[in-house]
Amino acid sequence: MKPLGCLLVSACLLGAQLPPQEASEGWIQLFDGETSFGWTAEGSAVWQANQGALRVDDGQVGWLRTNSPFADFILKLEFRTKAGGNSGIFIRSAAAGEPHQTGYEVQIWDNSPGFPTGSLVNHVRARRARLKPDHWHAYEIQALGDRITVKLDGREILNTRDPKSRAGHIGLQANKDRIEFRNIKLKPLAMKPLFNGSDLSGWKIVQPPKPPKAPAVWTVKDGMINVIQGGGQLETESTFADFILQMDIRTNPRDANHHPNSGVFFRGDPGAYWSGYESQIRNEYKDGDRTQPVDWGTGAIYRRVAARRVIPNDGEFFTKTIVASGRRLAVWVNGYPVTDWEDPRPEGNNARENARLTAGTISLQAHDPTTNLDFRNIRIAELPRH
Repeated sequence: MKPLGCLLVSACLLGAQLPPQEASEGWIQLFDGETSFGWTAEGSAVWQANQGALRVDDGQVGWLRTNSPFADFILKLEFRTKAGGNSGIFIRSAAAGEPHQTGYEVQIWDNSPGFPTGSLVNHVRARRARLKPDHWHAYEIQALGDRITVKLDGREILNTRDPKSRAGHIGLQANKDRIEFRNIKLKPLAMKPLFNGSDLSGWKIVQPPKPPKAPAVWTVKDGMINVIQGGGQLETESTFADFILQMDIRTNPRDANHHPNSGVFFRGDPGAYWSGYESQIRNEYKDGDRTQPVDWGTGAIYRRVAARRVIPNDGEFFTKTIVASGRRLAVWVNGYPVTDWEDPRPEGNNARENARLTAGTISLQAHDPTTNLDFRNIRIAELPRH
């Protein structure tokens, strides 16, 4: 197993971001366009990030997988290979073992005698489709429950049901032939609302151990949760272990020098103040350089790993996506991957000291008397642990 770092210079952190509309709809980039951040190579193939694509050359074997698993989603990507090139896309696959057996392989290979391009290898044959050599083609793969559909260049070529695997990693195959992939993005499906847009049903206010002079004030207006003052905390009545969480957040500064501080806690103890892991909210950075966050930066796992880039601006809504799966924690801001971390500590119940893998609450933080934030479109999908 070979974790892949940035294969270019440090300036690679300045890659293209999703269009605002796609980011607000919940799309995330699995490939940032210039680095292999968030991926791990399995096998001997050497993957390169070059000119906006992930590629591997002739003669190499292996696969490149996402560090985070996914369950229900729409996956979009583009690929290019030579005449007769053999490759594939793995979905819902385990990190260990053969990915086409633990999950599914969406074929890229016109010359396969049994399962040509678009097929689920060893499962279902796709409608006939031909690839143009050295030409970019587009896949759209949807997995929702046991239903899997595949579109090639906008045309549906497979629509089937299979119950074998419901969650796992997404992977790119190297199978001796040159192959390139680009514009790899995913939208989680089957998300359920945590906030009804009208009131705080399903949520509970938790006061700090020592009441502040100006306690947090939580209100609902125009489909948003607003909080001012603090400290304070608003936590879910339900608990969650492994999940994909998405929400829109806006920090409301007093002036250009004010950067409201907040966070999203998860796997916390019910009723406990600021417990669990914290995904930081702080849109400040040093010397005009967004790769130099202040106080860990928006999207960081606070006190554990800093955000590699501060994406959002104060006073503007941004979308945060948190994926928690066992020890693996990853965060996207406006669809851009800013944090990917595996907790190496011994397992325990206190996330400040240990790797907490058990279920807990999700909380919104009111940090201090200057707090002023809005939260909306809060939704979640639980992930099966695998």
